[in-house]
Amino acid sequence: MLNDYFYLGKITKLFGLKGELMVYVDSDEPEKYHHLELVFFEIEEEPIPFFIESMKIKSANQLIVKFEDIDLASASKYINTSLFLPINMLPLLDDNKFYFHEVKGFTIIDSNYGTLGICKDILEYPHQAIFQIKHIKGEILVPVVDQYIRKVDKKNKTIEIETPIGLIDIYINQP
Repeated sequence: MLNDYFYLGKITKLFGLKGELMVYVDSDEPEKYHHLELVFFEIEEEPIPFFIESMKIKSANQLIVKFEDIDLASASKYINTSLFLPINMLPLLDDNKFYFHEVKGFTIIDSNYGTLGICKDILEYPHQAIFQIKHIKGEILVPVVDQYIRKVDKKNKTIEIETPIGLIDIYINQP
């Protein structure tokens, strides 16, 4: 299973005639992954390790990668394959930054409304991630944006937010 892994990116296309593959790295800091020795391909929903023979930087988020045991004849079958790394390889983040998987179960506290509830999940949409908060009156959805997040306390498992006026009222002040 991929529970102990994080999504790194995807193989997007063939490159050249040596079996090299173009890899898109889904990261705000892709340079932290330019020296990997192996990645895990998702094959039939399982992580399978593939060792890297060589890697070249194409652009900030694109790499040209030659994997061991993948030649030109077999390379095309890996196009659109998702790539993963073990969670313990995630780079450490600054105090107020977090990975989505690590804040599930955190208590969300709003500066105007107090404790809203527990972060049940973070829903990822193409243009916005959303805190899904379990509140006594039901579900509260709050965009995960830097300007709303005041403090992340990983030790005490709390996130303090300040939402725009009216956003929380939509969820808790309904008849």
